[in-house]
Order: sequence, then C-alpha cells, then structure tokens
Amino acid sequence: MCYKSYYLCLLIVILLMRGDDINAQTETDNSTEMTSKLIQPPYLKAGDTVAIVAPSGILKNREGEVQQAVKLLESWGLHAIVGKHVFSKANHFAGTDEERCSDLQSAMDDPKISAIWCARGGYGTVRVLDKLNYTEFKKNPKWVIGYSDITALHNQVHNEGFQSLHALMCVSLTKNLDDIKESVSTFKTAIFGHPENYTLKGSSYNRTGETSGELVGGNLTMLHTMLGSKESIDTSGKILFIEEIGEYKYHIDRMLQSMKRAGYFDNLNGLVVGDMSKMRKNTTLWGTSVEQLILDALADYDFPIAFNVPAGHEKDNRALVLGKIVNLKVEKNESKLSYK
Repeated sequence: MCYKSYYLCLLIVILLMRGDDINAQTETDNSTEMTSKLIQPPYLKAGDTVAIVAPSGILKNREGEVQQAVKLLESWGLHAIVGKHVFSKANHFAGTDEERCSDLQSAMDDPKISAIWCARGGYGTVRVLDKLNYTEFKKNPKWVIGYSDITALHNQVHNEGFQSLHALMCVSLTKNLDDIKESVSTFKTAIFGHPENYTLKGSSYNRTGETSGELVGGNLTMLHTMLGSKESIDTSGKILFIEEIGEYKYHIDRMLQSMKRAGYFDNLNGLVVGDMSKMRKNTTLWGTSVEQLILDALADYDFPIAFNVPAGHEKDNRALVLGKIVNLKVEKNESKLSYK
C-alpha cells in the first residue's frame, strides 16, 4: 500500500507539472499572437512593375485616366502593365467575375509585379474574394492599392497577414494633377517607403486622448458588409479608419449600431473619421451633424475619436498604410496620426 501511495503521489505531481508547462506554452503562444505584426510588402524602387487591374465597376470611357496612370508611374521610373480585362464590360462590372478575378489573380501570382493598383471602385470586389488564392502572393507579397469598394480586398489582404495601401485609384486622376497634388504626392511617398505622418485639422467634436495600434478600415459600407464573414477584421487593439459617400445619416447610424451590436468596437483603441461626402437628405431630417451622430452611436466607449482625416471620396485623398502601427494623439485644436 505504501508503494502504491508513493507512485500515485508521484503520478499526480508529474501531471501537475505537465499542466504548468502547457499553460506556460499557451501563454507564450498568446503573447506571440498579440504582438505579431503584419508583413510589409517590399517598398517600390525604380524599375519595379505595377499592375493595373479592375476588380469592381465598369470603366466606361475611362481609357484616358488609365493611360494617364501609366504615364504617371513611368514618370516615377516604374513600369506599368494593364490587365487584359480592365476595359471589359459585363453589365455593371469591368468584365465577368471570372475575368476580373483572372486579372487580379495573375497580378497576385506574378513575382515580377511589385504592386497592384486598382483602376476604380464602384461595386464588385466582394464577388471575387472567394475565388482568390494567396499561395503565390505569400511567396512574393506586393502592395494592393485602392479605396472605396477595394476595402473588401484590403480586409482580405489584412486577414491573410499583409499591409496594404488605402490611396487614390487611376480614375481619381485629373487633367491637372495640381488639383490633387496631396493625393498624388502621399501615394508616391508611401509606395516608395516614406509614408507621411499627418497633423489633422481640429474639431470641437474630437474625443481627446492618445493611443496606438494597427491602422485598419476603409469604406464604412464595405466594413459593414464584411460582418459575419471571414473577411471581417478583428479590431481589437487597433485604430479604425472610416469614410463614406452618398449615404443618408440614418444609414450611417444603422451601420454603426449593427457593428456595435456585433462587438466591432468593444476592444478598439481609437477611431479616425475621414470624409463623409455627398450626404443625402431624407424627408425626415436626422437632426444632428454626422459628427454628432458618430459620437452618439459610440457613446458607450471611451477611445479617442479624431475627425477631419483627409481621406475618402474627395480630391484630397491622402494615402494611409493599412496594417501599419500608428500613434494617434487627439486634441480639440488638432490631432496627429504618425507611423511608429
């Protein structure tokens, strides 16, 4: 009986020690996960190649802007190739889902391509997400560039573990580039490895504070559309950027309320609000500004909120590196968004 008791006690001690090791390993794994960083694709240099693709809406009579985009890239010492189906037409879209996906997949797979620049947004990217394969992309990561509907692709790239660039698209170009000089210059500095820090115009609506985290986000409608899918972003510990165009205020509130109920903001570190362009007027007026609407919808949280980010559907659409860690300092008179 004594020997049996001894071995029983020894077995219990071994099991307890093994449990401690497992717990320690779990804590280590969790720590690694929490501190992991998204992979930054190589910044561009002279001689690199950029692929222009159209994963969304039709480019009807937009050949001029695309050719202007090619010339702009060439003026920076880059090569440009235009996807086979960029000017294809399939009702609302720039070609069928298969054609648009084919151009995008070819660019993702080609190791000679350093960046993928989306020609325009509109609608349609979500229809090709499930057809994309990231096997070759992970071997040779490259910058994905665009905004608006391209937010769906940004989300997917983020969840695959890579940074991307929220910036102007080919159809954003104007005949006189001086009209959009900040959009162009911040795009250029970002892809060549010198993303700009921003001092933002102050707002009485700003919720003051200081924080840091990965910058994520994009178009509010697209972020809302991704809820419940594998492309929805985990915003825990991150700083969210949102912008929108052509929506009623009650639509903005409905999306924010839906995201709130889904826990989207529960562990958010901060919010930066870009342009809310061409807001539509309902017959029953909302009664407050869109800034106050956002503050009211997010009144249950205490993270800093900065308005007046010059990014979205306006001519001044400055580049933002999504997935890169930023510092955010919000005051009433001004805010500062800077990369760590």
